[in-house]
Amino acid sequence: MTADTDPAYVMARNAVRLTFEDIPGDAVEATRRDLLDTLGVAIAGRSAPGCRELCALVLENYPAGQATVWGTGRRASAAEAAWVNGTMAHALDFDDTHDGAVLHAGVSVVPAALATAEWVGGVSGKELITAVTIGLDWVCRMGAATTVGPIASGWMYTSLFGFFGATAAAGRLLKLDAGQLAHAMGIAYAQAAGNTQCMIDGSLTKRMQPGFAARGALTSASLARIGITGTIGTFDGPSGLFRVYLGENYRRDVLLHDIGKQFLGVDLSFKPYPACRYTHAAITAALELAGKHPIVPSDIERIDVGVNEPAYRNVCMPMHVKARPRTVVDAQFSIPYCVATAVLRGEVFVPAFTPQALADEEVLALAGKVRPAIDPAIQKAYPHAISPAVVEVHLKGGAVLRGGSPSGKEGMPDAMTFDALAEKFRRCATYAGFPSGHPNTQGLIGLIRDLEHVADVRELASAMADGP
Repeated sequence: MTADTDPAYVMARNAVRLTFEDIPGDAVEATRRDLLDTLGVAIAGRSAPGCRELCALVLENYPAGQATVWGTGRRASAAEAAWVNGTMAHALDFDDTHDGAVLHAGVSVVPAALATAEWVGGVSGKELITAVTIGLDWVCRMGAATTVGPIASGWMYTSLFGFFGATAAAGRLLKLDAGQLAHAMGIAYAQAAGNTQCMIDGSLTKRMQPGFAARGALTSASLARIGITGTIGTFDGPSGLFRVYLGENYRRDVLLHDIGKQFLGVDLSFKPYPACRYTHAAITAALELAGKHPIVPSDIERIDVGVNEPAYRNVCMPMHVKARPRTVVDAQFSIPYCVATAVLRGEVFVPAFTPQALADEEVLALAGKVRPAIDPAIQKAYPHAISPAVVEVHLKGGAVLRGGSPSGKEGMPDAMTFDALAEKFRRCATYAGFPSGHPNTQGLIGLIRDLEHVADVRELASAMADGP
């Protein structure tokens, strides 16, 4: 193993050489949308369970004025601000997704990049876009190259790979050279973690793991900048990440294919519902049925939902937990709860995932009638990835209302445009207590829309200080 052969060095060389002008327009636009979406869902998530407590802990113990803790009007050390902001951005499970890589990318990269930019100062919009684009691409590449799913491996790829993508973004903004950035990757490997047990247990660490990655990124890049060394064989070494963590279940050719030319952030999708992406096709189908038919809850005998095996394992089992979620995390990862909410309320938005909503007996009673199962046609067409769903509402008397599709993309939300994300941003801000016409809301949307022409992205931090 030499410094020239490990993927960490290939990535590092690409990251320090890339310029804004090298990035295709669709990748720039994807990054712009990711920035807007991440900031919006973070503002909506700031009052979620665990976030207020973490804010208080960080502001009390790490009061260095380097970077803004979004929505608090206060600042902390850059690494700890990234930790809190990443946690808030992931708290509602409303952040971006890469369906093929099975992860969220922006939730670690964006908080790390913005905290670094605010700390060092003088970072232009073009340089922020470049750094975030590099980070998003690397997180998605690692996920796309991995050939075992997160449930099977036990690793939460959002945070595990987020350590490296966020480190790439932070290192770029700290102006590390290729050697330093490669060592920063090795330092990130010393910290990298993130498990799927948090989903099984419905624990609040589910939302904190991407924050850990954002914090670890600033730590890694900062240590490399002062000469601390990391591993050389970070990914491909005898005890490198892909062997130790993933049993070599990855494809090196996918990891490095067209790096610097093709940017996988363009394949990120953005959520219309604040729940696990595996629930979205079923939610969409249920909402369409509820919109077309005047369904009376008391007339429903049962609701059958057909999905693929990954969806069944992630958001349908164990059934007794999914039908009566113990925690908000349980509800976010529950097709029975989400489908029942869609049918009864005609909308699945942030208020559906509060402790008060989880106590709604009408929703819980209908969730108990939802019967998820693996649909053979869907499983055949989508054995590993996010899949469509089929929803059948069986009424007393024998009538059946059917929605969704076992093939194609029917029942799956389309990618959201910048304008659609701007409306989502406004709704998130309104949920957080800021009217849609609030100056900070409109100002942030305008700044990100025209980000290439922003001289210092501390303007974004200023607008996020008290929340839009």
